[in-house]
Amino acid sequence: MIVREMSTRFGRKPGGYVWALLEPIGYISMMTTIFGAMARVPALGTSFVLFFATGYLGYQLYQAKVSYLSSAVKANKSLFSYPNVAPIDPITARFILQTATTAIVAGIVFASIFLALKNVPQLNWERILEAEISAGMLAIGIGMLNSVMFVKYALYEQLYGIITRPLFLLSGVFFLPDNMPPPYQDALLYNPICHIVMLFRSGFYPEYRAIGLDLNYLCTTSALTLVCGMAVFTMSRKTLRSE
Repeated sequence: MIVREMSTRFGRKPGGYVWALLEPIGYISMMTTIFGAMARVPALGTSFVLFFATGYLGYQLYQAKVSYLSSAVKANKSLFSYPNVAPIDPITARFILQTATTAIVAGIVFASIFLALKNVPQLNWERILEAEISAGMLAIGIGMLNSVMFVKYALYEQLYGIITRPLFLLSGVFFLPDNMPPPYQDALLYNPICHIVMLFRSGFYPEYRAIGLDLNYLCTTSALTLVCGMAVFTMSRKTLRSE
């Protein structure tokens, strides 16, 4: 299933994998150019590239997975005619593939950035792994729920895309939620993706205190979302196979 997903998503030519790297590089370069022209220093540290890389790739820990997982069942329905293929198989395959892809892309991007920096930050791997695990749990939960809802209700898929579109702007990619005044800060911190980005970013900036970060809220929300998504997915297995 993983090999099949790789072939379908990236194509059989090596050039297909380049796009997985060019997309984040393009976004980070664009944001660095725009905000670099507007301000002398970023909201944290001295490097615009590193600031936006930690924001964008921290956001992608969740977003890249959930967008890929949500269409897993719908895109592989033809395989469910085989008895040994279950609806959970494409979910698992896509999660493994996307996790590996995101990790490789992030490694290449950050290694390139560090080569250009005079002072390379000391990474807090514990914080980075906590962000990855929390994002993975949240993405699997939402992805499983969406896999069911996308198959059952075509309108839900359209509404989901519209409602979640502003998340990129509201998850602390361009700014620090800590610097937002109340009540806007309080509203932003209800978004668990904000906490994921803050947690991930704190792994690269030892001086970043992340005042608004609530690990208990993030872990609880991610765990509950995972349990709810698994419950809905499990109860809908026969429906997913037959519809």
